[in-house]
Amino acid sequence: MEAGATKDTFHLPSISWVGISTFLLIVVWFYGFYPAYMGNSQSAAYWLESAWNAENDYEHGWMIPLLSLYMLRHAALKMKNELRAAGSLHGLWSIALGAMLCVLAVRTQQGRVAIGALPFLMVGLVWCYWGGRAALASAFPFFFLWLSIPLPGFQQATVGMQLLATQGAHWGAGLLGVETIMDGTNISSATGNWDAYSIAGGCSGMRSLMALLMISIAWAYLADHLALWKRLLLGVSAIPLAIVANAFRVASIFVCAEYINPAFAGKTWHDWSGLLFFFPASLVGLMLLHGLLSGEMPFLRKQRVIVRRNNTNNEESQA
Repeated sequence: MEAGATKDTFHLPSISWVGISTFLLIVVWFYGFYPAYMGNSQSAAYWLESAWNAENDYEHGWMIPLLSLYMLRHAALKMKNELRAAGSLHGLWSIALGAMLCVLAVRTQQGRVAIGALPFLMVGLVWCYWGGRAALASAFPFFFLWLSIPLPGFQQATVGMQLLATQGAHWGAGLLGVETIMDGTNISSATGNWDAYSIAGGCSGMRSLMALLMISIAWAYLADHLALWKRLLLGVSAIPLAIVANAFRVASIFVCAEYINPAFAGKTWHDWSGLLFFFPASLVGLMLLHGLLSGEMPFLRKQRVIVRRNNTNNEESQA
C-alpha cells in the first residue's frame, strides 16, 4: 500500500476495466431487456418511453436523458483532475441502495422505482472508481433523470392549473382591452362577438410547465458562475413564468377572436400559440432573470472610471 493511502481507497489500475464493463452490461440488460413491469411484459426503459405521452403531460420526456448527458459532459470537463484520483469503497453503499430499490421495483412491478434507482447505481460506480469528489460532481446530472419519471399526482394538479389559467386569461384579456365573462372554466365575450371557450386540461399549462421546469433546472445547473441561491431561484422561476405566460397565451386567443376571426383563434392560433408565444416569452423571461441575477443588465453595470497618467508631462514638470 502506498504511503498516505487509506484502507477504503484503491486506484483504478488495481481493478480491471472488465468490472466496469460487466456492471454496465448488467445495468443495460436490467433496464433495457428484463421484462418486469406491466404484467412482466415491459422493461423499465420501455415502460418509461411509453409513459412519455400527452395523457401524463410528459411528451418532453425524451429530452431529459439528452440534457442529462450534456450536463454530465459539462461536469466531466470540470472534474478532469478528479478522474485521476483514487476510488473509494464507500461507493458500494450507493450501489447497494440502488440494487435494493431495483429488487423492490421488480417485486412491486413499479417502473418508477426502477428508474429512481438508476442514479444511485451510476453515482456509486463513479464513487468506487474515481472517488467521492467525482461522485459529488456527477450526482446532479444523474439525479436529473428523476425529472423524466411521470408522477400521477400531476393529474390532480391540472384542475388547479385550469382555474389559474382561466382567471389569468380573464384578467389578461381585460388588460388587452377585451371584455370577457368568466363562468367556471368557461370564458365568453361580453359583447357577444364570439362563442364561449372552455379552458380544458390541455390549456391548463401543466404540460408547458413541466417542460419549462426541465429547461430552467438545467439552465440553473449550467449557470455555475452564479451563487447557489441565485441558481435555486433561477431553477424554480419556471413556475411563475409558466403560469403568467400561459395566462397571456390563452388571453391572446380571446384577443384574436375579438379583433381577427373566432375560427382562426379557436383553431389555428390555439394550436400554434404555445410554440409561437408561450415558449419564446418564457425563455426571454429566463434570459432576463439570468441577466438580472448575474448583474449583466446594462443599467446594473458599474461605471468604471479609468485614470491614465501622462508620464511625459510628469517628466517635463520634474525637469
